[in-house]
Amino acid sequence: MDKLLDVQDLKVHFNIKRGFIEDIFSKDQVVVKAVDGVSFSIKKGEILSLAGESGSGKTTVGKAVLNLVKPTSGKVLFNNEDISAKSEKELKIFRQNAQMIFQDPYQSLNPKQSVIDIVSEPLSIHNITKSEKDKKERVEVALELAGLKPAGEYLYRYPHELSGGERQRVAIAGSIILNPGFIVADEPVSMLDVSIRIGIINLLMELRNKKDISFLFITHDLSLAWLISDRIAIMYLGKIVEMGGPELIEGKCKHPYTKALIDVMPLAKAVKNRTKNALKGETPNPVKIPSGCRFHPRCPHCMDICRVEEPLLANISEGHLAACHLNKLP
Repeated sequence: MDKLLDVQDLKVHFNIKRGFIEDIFSKDQVVVKAVDGVSFSIKKGEILSLAGESGSGKTTVGKAVLNLVKPTSGKVLFNNEDISAKSEKELKIFRQNAQMIFQDPYQSLNPKQSVIDIVSEPLSIHNITKSEKDKKERVEVALELAGLKPAGEYLYRYPHELSGGERQRVAIAGSIILNPGFIVADEPVSMLDVSIRIGIINLLMELRNKKDISFLFITHDLSLAWLISDRIAIMYLGKIVEMGGPELIEGKCKHPYTKALIDVMPLAKAVKNRTKNALKGETPNPVKIPSGCRFHPRCPHCMDICRVEEPLLANISEGHLAACHLNKLP
């Protein structure tokens, strides 16, 4: 199966503005390395989850992949074409085939627009519809696909008249109305009640199966990543530290960070003598990334080499990669 998306050594660094006094005493530029050399690929119809703590760079990766944030360096290839090298006119064409579902449906929908206006906005931007009748029909199809039935009852409602789950379905309808082949779903259920989440997750999986849509699914919830994903990539402080299939969450992970995240996952039933090895300390400041392995200040297995040499993402087995010096030990 050919790669639909191929991300190569993606970096997104942000320069931090300082105060006047700081500029006088120091000319060094302060840089936040939000994404610092990330590589992965997604096949047609595949769901790749990007998981990790808040501040690991997941959302920035998703925005950079769609060129909503300009990469500092690296390449993003979509259907073998370099997105980062495209003009604004070419990007507009690209975005017909690549969309994003944002985290908060209470913020992502314009409260002054009705559902039909919100969902049809991509059609207007790309000058696709020929008439009001055509626009209405396309919006109704998208709403039905998003699980809002009968669609006619939702067309002229406003966001404040909808529940959180209905709002997110409206957002999803807007993302699929152009029939994209790829969607970045940025924590699409984190703002919803637990009882609503499974419906949205099932909807995304149905869209993958019906429309052959590929997803980059961004989440901090490893149980969701295990449920929905074909592959999972674990991020820490701007880098992917482990990548593999859902079996990573089933106990076959090799990186101490992944193990720590799994240890504190809630389980459906109580397990006697279960150890919960919560991570100690806070995630380091991305302005001052630790030398060597960036996880070493919090790692219970830290060795001398970890403090000076950064481990590379290397094959552990077929389709399983990890960046950890422990895996080199005999």
